[in-house]
Amino acid sequence: MFSKLLIANRGEIACRVIKTARRLGIATVAVYSDADRDALHVELADEAVHIGPSPARESYLVIDRIIEAARATGAEAIHPGYGFLSENAAFARACSEAGVTFVGPPVAAIEAMGSKSAAKQIMEQAQVPLVPGYHGEDQDPALLKKAADDMGYPVLLKATAGGGGKGMRQVWAADEFDEALAAAKRESSASFGDDTMLVEKYLTKPRHVEVQVFCDNHGNAVYLAERDCSVQRRHQKVIEEAPAPGMTAQLRRDMGETAIQAARAIGYSGAGTVEFLLDEDGSFYFMEMNTRLQVEHPVTEMITGQDLVEWQLLVASDAPLPLAQDEIRLHGHAFEARVYAEDAANDFLPATGTLGFLRPPEESEFVRVDTGVRQGDEISVFYDPMIAKLIVWDETRERALQRLASALSDYRIGGTVTNLDFLYNLATCRPFREAELDTGFITRHGELIFHQREQDLQLDLTLAALSLLLYRQQQAASRNCLDPWTPWQSHNGWRLNEPHAQHLVLHCHGQDFPAVAEWLGQGYRIRVNGHDTVVQGELEGDCLRFELAGHRQRGTLAATDEGFTLYLPAGAVQFSEVRPDTGELDASGAAGGLNAPMNGTVVTLLVEAGAAVAADQPLLVMEAMKMEHTIRAPAAGTVDSFLFQPGELVDGGAELLRFTPDEEA
Repeated sequence: MFSKLLIANRGEIACRVIKTARRLGIATVAVYSDADRDALHVELADEAVHIGPSPARESYLVIDRIIEAARATGAEAIHPGYGFLSENAAFARACSEAGVTFVGPPVAAIEAMGSKSAAKQIMEQAQVPLVPGYHGEDQDPALLKKAADDMGYPVLLKATAGGGGKGMRQVWAADEFDEALAAAKRESSASFGDDTMLVEKYLTKPRHVEVQVFCDNHGNAVYLAERDCSVQRRHQKVIEEAPAPGMTAQLRRDMGETAIQAARAIGYSGAGTVEFLLDEDGSFYFMEMNTRLQVEHPVTEMITGQDLVEWQLLVASDAPLPLAQDEIRLHGHAFEARVYAEDAANDFLPATGTLGFLRPPEESEFVRVDTGVRQGDEISVFYDPMIAKLIVWDETRERALQRLASALSDYRIGGTVTNLDFLYNLATCRPFREAELDTGFITRHGELIFHQREQDLQLDLTLAALSLLLYRQQQAASRNCLDPWTPWQSHNGWRLNEPHAQHLVLHCHGQDFPAVAEWLGQGYRIRVNGHDTVVQGELEGDCLRFELAGHRQRGTLAATDEGFTLYLPAGAVQFSEVRPDTGELDASGAAGGLNAPMNGTVVTLLVEAGAAVAADQPLLVMEAMKMEHTIRAPAAGTVDSFLFQPGELVDGGAELLRFTPDEEA
């Protein structure tokens, strides 16, 4: 076994690998960019080496800097994590040439699976079932479109070097093909440095079921059951589970043996995942093989009791697999929910921000949280906006799902938009509870998933006012005072010969509400929105305990620079205090142009300045957090000028271009 390991990655997966390495007594080396100088993985590692500027292409994707960091620190092996260089054959080769062990498969295996089109040809020769499609080397757009026309729409465009949904587009009709192909090529080139595409028939209601395989250097190969990853947005997985619901012993054996057959066809070694499309009739088709550890590997660990990172390190050090196929046991059911900084209701737009408040659910044998961030960390524009992976386990799917819902409702994040409500709605909706799964699940059940909680406006406003008053008292008490009995330090609204009343203006549910709170000696009478409510409460740390009409409850109050979030059993209430306008606020707007939806980089301009455009015509493409976002014309009109050029960074909300709509529009 190695004595020192360098992790060529960041965030959650770097922390995950460090955890196992430390348990095995292996010293760890982290690498970091400018943006990650104070990141959690840097703090956890025994050593850390700076490798460049914040953009991944200038740091985490620069092979020479990673190799030099390994040489400088004496690391004997490099674990690539997932993403970045994990499936880069040139990186694996550079490790070998530098005399450093690459914790992953042989270079030839990475190359074989690195091109999705070449992989399809290999699998066809190995008699692994394939989805119909074009996997050739000729990339003439006209040829690709003809292949799509011949097989019939819908089709799926996929980057041959892709993964994680990058460089992938569904095309539902022939007139959408050219634009989708151009966008997929740009995204693939930016993410992988390769814009080669394949075209496949798009199955309308398949399940995405993948098999975890492991091979060693001594001829042993096993599969550790399967995972259902059907619930996806933008071709990226949202909630994964293991084992797959409805899986029979025979189907598991057939898919597992086929997965091993695929791995043996390329001389595989280490951890790999063979992904299949499982059709409604029980037939399954090879989709791709990921030659690395998967994001969702924890659900397999939870049901098998095995540490897959430890298995990787054992195989890389030339040890045999720890277990034979007949020794692998499955127990219980596990789910993984990916917690992201993103606006699920706005087409899953990535979000940035500072994690001003972060309180994950308590970990136990049933609940696990894999994360790479702490309270106060920033979700930046440079990397994937994942905050954490929430993993739960229990004896049955029903009980595990109940634990997932409970853990999601206990998760507290303030300072950025998150997908927590979306995940909770998804995990608790009837079709998901009943395992009616397919890759179109989110689109098909959108009404059940994207709804907002039922609002009790009066209750929300009353508790917001109470929380703000108690928070003020808490802050005042934390400051030193020479005379603690002086009324001038009181925050209960004391007035000489007057009622103890305080006037507030709350911004809640998109509106401003004046409120008056009168101290009664045992609680407050709060008048807001035309109603009086008597409420008692106390705030200890961030825990709010309150009583309304004899009903005692508790919640969590998160205070951030943006305001407050009050987490209640029924959901979260966001509010802020409206301060008096002293005339210092800048009321200027950004009218007259189109604005950036988030921090990002301008990728390309799709029209010339001065061009007349039609409504909804694409004007420019931005990239943020490894995803492309197309800015379209809001109406027919003229693009007067662009305010940014390709390659330039743009702040969220910045005006991107000047646009004049036609008078008729």
